[in-house]
Amino acid sequence: MSEDSGIPCILMRGGTSKGPYFLASDLPSDTAERDDVIMRVMGTPDPRQINGIGGAHPLTSKVAVVSPSSDPDTDVDYLFLQVGVAEAFVTDKQNCGNMLAGVGPFAVERGLVPAVAPRTSVRIHLVNTGESATATFSTPDGSVDYCAPILLSFASPAEILPTGNVVDVLDGLDATCIDNGMPTVVLRAGDLGVSGYESPAELEANEALTTRIAVIRQQALALMGIGDAPSLPKISLLAPPRDGGTVSTRTFIPVRVHEAIGVLGAVSVATALLIPGAVGAELARLPAEPRAPLRLEHPAGSVDVSVELDPAADRPRTRNAGLVRTARKLFEGTVFPRPAA
Repeated sequence: MSEDSGIPCILMRGGTSKGPYFLASDLPSDTAERDDVIMRVMGTPDPRQINGIGGAHPLTSKVAVVSPSSDPDTDVDYLFLQVGVAEAFVTDKQNCGNMLAGVGPFAVERGLVPAVAPRTSVRIHLVNTGESATATFSTPDGSVDYCAPILLSFASPAEILPTGNVVDVLDGLDATCIDNGMPTVVLRAGDLGVSGYESPAELEANEALTTRIAVIRQQALALMGIGDAPSLPKISLLAPPRDGGTVSTRTFIPVRVHEAIGVLGAVSVATALLIPGAVGAELARLPAEPRAPLRLEHPAGSVDVSVELDPAADRPRTRNAGLVRTARKLFEGTVFPRPAA
């Protein structure tokens, strides 16, 4: 379909994120052309994204591109694209677990995977990092029940400590650099002079804090071998729980502060809490049952994450991980990119 006649898409809320979901076949195959079209669809660059369908925030300036998988072990390929808001960029350097929640339902909506009553499982290849996940959701009458939860289970990467260390020093502070689906730096909120219970707006307004977070991020980029990635790593500040959970979190993503916490970022933080000696693990109130979910408190509430470490591994690695999300189809139709300059 040409730009003049529009591009089919489904706008969906996936977890605490939102954005359009496209079939790869409906977008240009050339990466540069595709990214240009996506920025024009989203209204980037513009802090309001007024001439596109972006939501003027990193959490609502996201895109999922889905296609049939060429891998017999998965059903669909999912490419996540983070789109700049005021800055003109599109990056595929990370996954997004919240948008992942909508991939299975989208695959059923577009006929890539048949619905099986009462529940359908879709095996998903995460193109950005080569990992895989399975989404299981309710399809009682052959269509997606968007009122029901979606179970996401993950296959863990081979190496979850990208620096090889449980503790590193970044800008003079102890930090744990971990990647169990999302490159994340875990810090104690108290080490940065904050409580860890502030609102996102309060943290973003703390100029001394944001300046130091920027320094820590740059040091972590090099130490974790990420390279030039404008949206990585996430920086998660931990504090003792105060609402009955396992730990309290505040996450820079990496400049703005997440209104909740990302799915894969939550998995990475939960994994760190189980590693002896990791930064912030001493703040956690772990459940008495070893396999019970860990409840991560965040500004909008909490999320339960199940993580199991492999006791036979000589280095920290996880055996499995999973959590529950929701998704909802907001509209299905045709989007028209703004004209090319």
